[in-house]
This record gives sequence, structure tokens and C-alpha cells, in this order.
Amino acid sequence: MDDTSRRALLMAAGTAGLASLAGGAFAQPPTPKPLQPTEEVAEPGMDPNTKPKHSIRFAVIGCDHNHIYSMTAAMKRGGGALVKFYTADPKQIAEFRKQFGDVPLARSEDEIIEDKSIQLVVAAPIPDLRTPLGLKVMAAGKDYLADKPGIVTLEQLAQVRAAVKKTGRKYAIMYSERLEVPSAVKAGELVKAGAIGKVIQTVNLAPHRIGVGRADWFWDKRRYGGILTDIGSHQAEQFLYYTGSTKAHVVASQTGNLTHPDRPQFEDFGDMTVTGNGGTGYLRVDWFTPDGLGVWGDGRLFILGTEGYIELRKYIDPIGRPGANHMLIVDQKRARYIDCSKVVLPFGHQFITDIVERTSVAQDQDQALLAAELVLKAQKNATRPITS
Repeated sequence: MDDTSRRALLMAAGTAGLASLAGGAFAQPPTPKPLQPTEEVAEPGMDPNTKPKHSIRFAVIGCDHNHIYSMTAAMKRGGGALVKFYTADPKQIAEFRKQFGDVPLARSEDEIIEDKSIQLVVAAPIPDLRTPLGLKVMAAGKDYLADKPGIVTLEQLAQVRAAVKKTGRKYAIMYSERLEVPSAVKAGELVKAGAIGKVIQTVNLAPHRIGVGRADWFWDKRRYGGILTDIGSHQAEQFLYYTGSTKAHVVASQTGNLTHPDRPQFEDFGDMTVTGNGGTGYLRVDWFTPDGLGVWGDGRLFILGTEGYIELRKYIDPIGRPGANHMLIVDQKRARYIDCSKVVLPFGHQFITDIVERTSVAQDQDQALLAAELVLKAQKNATRPITS
């Protein structure tokens, strides 16, 4: 055999060997046959007609944010008797009575704070006024439920922690994007049941729409605390809750005013990365919801576990199923879609019970204030996005 023939034989043998390896050791394992996705409707969780365990007398102070209506409704569902409210704005007075009937209007905040028969004050004044009000309420021996952000500076946070320790009263914050969203409530149940193993990360995307008719304070971060302090507080609280973190710190953060040069004290974009003793988290908040969307924001939450993951489309599925509260969950056995729209919101019942029995089922005080601390520090140390 001459050299040319020998080389041809070796090349042929080499090619055949490589082909054999490609079909064996180098081949990808066979793709498993995909399981058929299932569709379910989540059970309510609790009977919506359940009679509240306790009843308390509560009052409302401040109606500067529309969250006050859902906050008040939650307390009424849970057994609270609304006895008074106070705001100085005639439009807010009219709207509140439209929602809740001919509720007596107090002459001042002090009338409510000094009324010893009132056990709880629910409040949504301008954000920078929420802590001073809460401190007065707690000093008078009452519990306090503030709209988020419940605290807008680190100095206020220190004052709140001192007041909680001194008075033994509750300084609760309504993080409604978890507490008042059925799909978020259901996600919490599944996480606690171990449905996706140990949670190791949350990713939370929270776009908002500015809309029209915003009050002057809305544009001034000295009043609302900045975008991370304000709407980012929802997402920080969810990170802590779903990962079970009791300690956490901010890795990085940024905020910016990208499209509102005429409003120098406004921020329309922010994000932050956090890590805790239960997992890590990333959150993005913005005011860029386009007018083509049918709701104020396409809020999305991703919860990654060691045995699966959950995705929530909280408020809308833009080109899919109608309505809100959509859950997608994938584990080691199957993929599921769960309609969570019928899940009953337990916060009102739990919080009223907490007030009477001095428990912390509805909200852990330390966790609520740690969420505030995370966003306050992220806001303070935020860098500016590179825009060009």
C-alpha cells in the first residue's frame, strides 16, 4: 500500500470513529417528552363569609393616596368598626363618604388621637407626614397602619423603631402588592408548603402609569422619598417574605429621571439588587407603563426555588387570558397554570386579630421595618443610570 492509500484509509477510519463518538459519548441525552400542562382554579383559602373573630373601633386620618380605600375596606372585612375619619380636603371627604357612607368627620387629627375608644388609626396622608402622625398615634396607646411608604428617611426609621420598643404598639405598613393581591397570597401559601423547594431568588418587575391629575407632592421626592423608597418598598417586602430573610443588605442600586426634565425632583426609574440570609433578589420599578396597556402596570414576580419556579402576572396577561391574578408554576413533575382570582384576602382578619391578641400573623414588625430600611439605604446610595 503506497503512502497515498495509507493516508486515505486512516482518514476514513478517523471519520468513522468521530461519527461513532458523536452518536454515543458526545451525544446529548434524549429530550424527555414534555408533560401536558394543566389548568386549575385556586381554592379561596378561607371562606369569604367567615365571621371575624374580633371587632375593634378604628379611624382614618389622611386620604392623600387612593390606597386608603382598600386599606379601610380590609379593616372592615376583618371586623373593624369605622367610627371617624379626618381630612381637610372637601373632595377627599366626598369621595370617602361615597365609598363608606355617612361616616362622622372629626374636627381634627387630635380628636381621633385623643379618643380612647379608638384602637387603630389607618392613614394615608402625604408620605413624609406618615411617620410623625404614627408616632403621635403610638404615644397615645393606639396601633397604626400606614400606607406605603410608611417611612421616608433613615431618621424616621430610627424614630419608629424606638417608638415600637417604648410603646409596644404596632407600626404596620400596607404593602398591598403582596397583602392585597390574591395571586401573591397564593404564592406565599405554595412557597411555605415547599412546592418549589427552597426559594433562592426573587425577581420583581413593577411598572406603573403616571396618569393625569397627580398632586404636587407626587413630583417631589423630598415628600415621597424617591422611587425606591416609595414603590420599591413593595418589592423589597416581597423579597424578604418569599425568601424568608431576616437579615439583608443592598448590593447595588440606581435611580434616575430619564424623561421628565421639567420635574427635577421626580424619579421615573429605579432598580436594586439585594441579598439576605434566605436568598437574593432583584427589583425594578418605573413609571413607563404605556397607554396601550389596559391596567396601570404589568406587575410580574418570579420566584426561583431549588425544585421549580413560580411566575405571577398580577394584574394582566396582555395577550393571553383575561382578568388578573395569573400564576404559572413549574416543578419536577409538571407545569401548571393556576387562576388565583378567587383566593380570599386574609390580611384584614389577621391584622384585627393581631391587634386584639397581640400576635404578628398578618405582618411581622421587624420584617416590615427591614423592608423600609433596605429601600431607604438603596435610595440614599443609588447611582445614576448611564443614558448615553
